[in-house]
Amino acid sequence: MDQFKFASGALTFTSVLGFSIAFGGTAADAACDDAGICTFEDGGSYHIRTPDTAEGETIPAVVFLHGFGSSGEGTLRMRGTVKALQDRGYAVIAPDGARRADGRRSWNFFPGWDGRDETAFLQSVVDDAKERFDVDPERVVLAGFSAGGFMVNYLACETPDMFAAYAPVAGGFWRPQPSECNGPIRLHHTHGWSDTVVPLEGRYLRNGTFQQGDIYAGLEVWRDALGCETHAPSRVWSEDKDHVRQWSCGDNSEIRFTLHPGGHAIPQGWADKMVDWFEYAQPSQ
Repeated sequence: MDQFKFASGALTFTSVLGFSIAFGGTAADAACDDAGICTFEDGGSYHIRTPDTAEGETIPAVVFLHGFGSSGEGTLRMRGTVKALQDRGYAVIAPDGARRADGRRSWNFFPGWDGRDETAFLQSVVDDAKERFDVDPERVVLAGFSAGGFMVNYLACETPDMFAAYAPVAGGFWRPQPSECNGPIRLHHTHGWSDTVVPLEGRYLRNGTFQQGDIYAGLEVWRDALGCETHAPSRVWSEDKDHVRQWSCGDNSEIRFTLHPGGHAIPQGWADKMVDWFEYAQPSQ
């Protein structure tokens, strides 16, 4: 199985997906309108919804990356998920993926693709939200669905300390997957047993041009990165129709893998389950 060690710039081929945006924005560049849409001068934008909190208090946040072809506005249309997070006291930050040549938005997640530096863009988003909306950068979870979930995994692999935790839904790595990742991280991975868009075993795209990776193979990379002593999970249990496995490998080194019976979707109740996990037994400082 062909693999490479994850490193920014390790590959030099150009993406055929049509990304062409570079990003050099800073918090000072952003301008926000009354609808909660913040745009950077150098490209890129994000949407935000904040909870009802006492003035002067810093707030935790979930930065949620949309799936292929969607947008930050599309993320906010997930009203049940957004409301659940707001009710728990979290801001919901919904960045816009870069536009491709065909006009649709996605994320420049695969190493070596030509396009926007997503790590720099997302760091600027968090920095801006900190200054404008009192978001606590030490309590920000990076989550994402499908293509956004792939982006979550790759960013976590390269810069594990950028966010407090990572919560991909229906997204892992592509082939060739990283041979190793940096750590430690806290990872909350959710996937559908019946998912045919991003199957657990992976699949080929564009007539074999790309290959989605095996989710279980990706979890093995994460266990190695976190220094887990065994591949066997620390705990296995069921919650309603979900099957859950957890590896606890030390402070700030944890994987929770939830397999729900549905397909390519964010399952009902995901927001509360993810927040419960994030807030329970916070790692020691």
